Amino acid sequence: MTYETLMFVHLATVFPAFILGTVSLILRKGTPVHVVIGRIYMVLMLFTAFVTLFMSAKVGPTLWNHFGWIHLFSFLTIYTVPTAYLAIKNKNVKAHKRKMILLYFGAIIIAGGFTFAPGRYLYSVFFE
Repeated sequence: MTYETLMFVHLATVFPAFILGTVSLILRKGTPVHVVIGRIYMVLMLFTAFVTLFMSAKVGPTLWNHFGWIHLFSFLTIYTVPTAYLAIKNKNVKAHKRKMILLYFGAIIIAGGFTFAPGRYLYSVFFE
């Protein structure tokens, strides 16, 4: 797949994840709706994180001419989603909540903010 194709697949999965993650944070916790939205959110986040691993960094220094600092958020997601799922399955609500908040603000808000930096696609869409 080309970088552009991967980028659009990433955008097509991360945007609904952003919406569902926001709704999930607002909703009352533990309800059937929260559980369904949360599961869809987790699947979307895992999928989008794996997609980004095939996208080479276009801004800043790289490792092996591929991975950039932004990829740390991908690895954060790949670690956090399963551990948050296991936490709630083990009835550890506190750990689940902490991990899901970390995931949302780290992988969506902070990493998403970086996508609006000069040299990135969304910067060119919104600011050029």
